[in-house]
Amino acid sequence: MKKLTLIAAAALMTATASLPVLAASKVDSAKEKTLQTQLVAQGYEVRRLDMEDGYIEVYALKDGKRMEMYFDAKTLKQVDRKGDSN
Repeated sequence: MKKLTLIAAAALMTATASLPVLAASKVDSAKEKTLQTQLVAQGYEVRRLDMEDGYIEVYALKDGKRMEMYFDAKTLKQVDRKGDSN
């Protein structure tokens, strides 16, 4: 019984320790909407937005090509872009 309690306690500690990391990976909803609106106006089909290392990571399609773009989370300026080489 002690072993089961220790396992449960360890699992709970691990889960709660990762909560701040999960919360930081959420993109602010106002900035998400602004960025998505800008990209749709440029012809992108936005698939997903994530937050990573202070940057908003955007996964989108344009002209059938996959794009991965990075934007500064504060200014929403694009800092990097990668895409299919098709």
